[in-house]
Order: sequence, then C-alpha cells, then structure tokens
Amino acid sequence: MLISYLLLKFVVRDNISHGVTKVLLAVSRNDSLIKPHNTWTSVLTSSVTIGFGGSVGAEAPIVYTGAAIGSNIGRLAGLSYRSVTLLLGCGAAAAVAGIFKAPLAGVLFTVEILMFSISLNSLLPLLLSTITATVVSYIFRGQDPLFACNLVRFSMGNLPFYIVLGIVGGFASLYFTRTTLKLEDWLSGFKKPIVKWAGCAFGLGLLIFVFPELYGEGYDVISSLLDGSSSMGSSPLSFLTRSPWGVPLLFLMVFFLKVIAMTFTNAGGGVGGTFGPTLFAGAIIGFVVSRTLNLIPYFGFDVPEKNFVLVGMAALMAGVMQSPLTAIFLIAEISGGYDLLIPLILTATISFATVRLFEKYSIYTKRIAQSGDLLTHDSDKAVITLMRLSDLVRDKYPRIQPEQSLRDLVSVVSASTAQVVAVVDASGHFQGMIDIGNIHKELLDESKYDSVRVYNLMTTDIPLVFLDEKMDSVMNKFDITGAWRLPVVDHDRVYQGFISRSRVLMAYRDALKQISPDD
Repeated sequence: MLISYLLLKFVVRDNISHGVTKVLLAVSRNDSLIKPHNTWTSVLTSSVTIGFGGSVGAEAPIVYTGAAIGSNIGRLAGLSYRSVTLLLGCGAAAAVAGIFKAPLAGVLFTVEILMFSISLNSLLPLLLSTITATVVSYIFRGQDPLFACNLVRFSMGNLPFYIVLGIVGGFASLYFTRTTLKLEDWLSGFKKPIVKWAGCAFGLGLLIFVFPELYGEGYDVISSLLDGSSSMGSSPLSFLTRSPWGVPLLFLMVFFLKVIAMTFTNAGGGVGGTFGPTLFAGAIIGFVVSRTLNLIPYFGFDVPEKNFVLVGMAALMAGVMQSPLTAIFLIAEISGGYDLLIPLILTATISFATVRLFEKYSIYTKRIAQSGDLLTHDSDKAVITLMRLSDLVRDKYPRIQPEQSLRDLVSVVSASTAQVVAVVDASGHFQGMIDIGNIHKELLDESKYDSVRVYNLMTTDIPLVFLDEKMDSVMNKFDITGAWRLPVVDHDRVYQGFISRSRVLMAYRDALKQISPDD
C-alpha cells in the first residue's frame, strides 16, 4: 500500500482508484477519453498492491487499462465520440474476457455496465475483441476454466434452496455495497495521507493475521471450497472448527470482514477493485448457506456445497454490480458449469431483485448517480447527462445597471439585436432582466426617458441557473417557468450569460446523434 501510494503521489500524480467507476465517468463527462498514463499505471500499482497481499481484485484495474487502451487508440485516430466509446468498450470487454477466459461475459459486462447505448453493428467489434483476448489467454494460460471442478448434477429438489441463496445473496450484496461506501466516506475524513495509510495498514495486517483467507484476491480460497476443503488451520481461531457449526460461523466472519479489508486496502493507498472480492464474498456466502442447511438436524438435507459456492458467486455479482446477465454467464464460463444454468439464472435474478428493493444503484454507479453524471439505458436521460451547461451559455446579451435611466436603456437596445438585456450591478452581480418585447410602450414614450429607471422595468422573479448545475435540473426549470431564456450565474451570483431553449434543443439533437445506434 505504501509503495503504491508513493508511486501515485510522486510518479503518476493522479487518482486511478475505482477503475470501473472512472471508466463510466469518462464516458459521461470526458468524451470517453481516458488519460494515456492509465494504459499502464493501473496494472503497475495493482500488481504491487495485490502481489504483497492487498485484499482487493485485479479485475477493475485491468478493465480500466483495457478501456484506456481503446480510448487512446480512438483519440490518436481522431475518431468521433461514438467510435471512441465503442473502442473503450472493446478494450474493457477484452480485459474481462482475457482475465476469465470468458468471451461472452466480456461482452455482457460492457453492455450491462459500461455502454448505455449499443447497436447490433457494435456487437461485432465487441465479440471480435473478446474472442481475440480469450485466444491470447488460452495461448499463455491454457484452456482450462479458471475454476474447473466436478459439480453435482442439478436436481429440481434443490430449487427452494437456491431461492434461499438468492434472497441471502441479495441482502449480502446490500451489506457489501453500503458498508464499502460508508467506510470509504469515513476514511476520507482523515486529511493526512500518512495517518490514513498507517491506520489502514495496521487494520489490514491485523485482519489478515486473524483470518489469513483475507490475504490477496482470495481465489485460492475459492478453489479450496470447490475442491471440498473448508480448512482454516492457520487462523488463530481455527479451534472453532472442532465444532461443526464453527466452520460456517468462521466463514461468515470472513465474509463480513472481507469488505473492511478491501476498503482498508484501497483507502490506505493501494489500487484494486471490487470485482474479485465480490466473487470471493459470493463463494463464501454460497458455502455458508449450503453448509448451514446441511447441518440442520432431523431434515437430512443434502445440499451440494460445490454447486452453491459457484452459484453464490453469481448471486453476489448480480447484487453488488447489479448485472445479472454478466453474473450468470461469467460463472458458467469460468467453471464450465453450464449444467447449473437454471440455478444460476434463478439465484442471480432473485438476488438482483432483492437488492433493487433497497438500493437502486450498483457499487460502481452509486456515487456517479449522486453527482448526476450517470448514463443509463434510458436514451432521454443519457442525452441530457451528456450535455454540458458550459457549452450552452451565451454572453452576447447587452448589460445595464439598475440605476440607469430609460434613455440609457434605449441606447443599449438600439445598439443590439438581442431580445433581452441583463441587469447587473457595478460588481457584475445579476439583479434581473428586461425582455424588450414587454416594454415597447415605455421605449416609445420619450417623456419617461429621464424619469423611469431600469429597476422600474426589470423582472426579478426569474429562476437562476448555476454554472455547475446539471442539465436535468436546468430542463426542469424551463418546464416549470415556461421561459425561453434563463440567466446563468456562478455561486457568487456573478452574471455569466443566458441559456436559451433553442440552444438546448440543438444540443439535445446533436447529443442524440452521438449516441443513437448506427444500424
């Protein structure tokens, strides 16, 4: 964590954590352009973090790297926003496919999580990128699935237990998401980086000492569970495994603490993602549920624990990332477990539905949604999110001060073709506006030129638009007031210009062209 922190502070000099979230922000707020250094910095820092035992995953940094490669190829080629976004998605899809040897999951990950608008034509490059990445992975890492195991044949009698796993997985996903975000917010209160690093490093070290299963990504623990082993021999609390109920209890504690260990790693300076920890936590939940069911006396349940470990991974992924299709096919591909397609679909869907009752956004999109930068599959909302207020403000309108006379106003109006005049004080603060169409009589009555002041004619009850305001809020103000133009100010109420309905509609049309599928 310390090495990673020093690399970020003195070499990279940029914040590269939360890779998937950064990709989403690049699509919505930076024309899908990602800084060139992200083509290597995430891999370097995450390798250091995870290689020394950081309790995070390498998947999100690799996805960020793949997206950065695609984005920068598009930038160098001078492509349009739509094409750069597609290349970004191809890079991210290839990253997922290469990590897990799962081409279909790579495409679904990009479609469900990263790309809000996609056409049939766009599927071709996505599929080619994931197939290419999978073949490369086969060449260097072999063709065996990542978590190959001998599964128990699916039995219809176990469907009620998979439903239970889906509900438990949904609540576990809710805990995972909310605990992570709340703990990150709390740790961000430490203003001195060295203090935050020291606290997180001590906390992480203590957790790993008590529960060695928290060391690194945890994929070796998943493999052990799939092999039928539930040993915790190196833990100081391993004596609890002498009791049959002690085993699921210890693993349940590992689940609850994995979220804390992961957050300590990232907040303390490390770089890693939540993708791997989500799979780890899901495997633990699947094991705990199945072992608990099997320990219930008198009923004689014979729940296949290996199957539940795999299906539990899908349940947590569907709930935490809110991407059920990706969860279903990723787990099927990484295990060769297509025989479990029915329980995978059932459990992932129930987990997703359960968490959606309490949480609308995934762990990747929660903060982006709060800031108003989230692109969704709703085309109308996506277009509005892509529009930038700063591009629509025009300061071509004449200005006048409230104490000036009608004669001064006539001079200003005669020298301009604008339909409105901004009324500002000597410091540039907005005071009101004058609509020329509403004061024709006064403009033609020369007897009032010296007696009437601007403040007698201006309109003051106008909703103000702030320079950093989101476009959905601006559109709402237009709808409520029925106004054709609204004044734009900064947070000190200094006048910046006007935004008009006509410019908004033109920008909306242009943004719609950018994201519309080109079939």
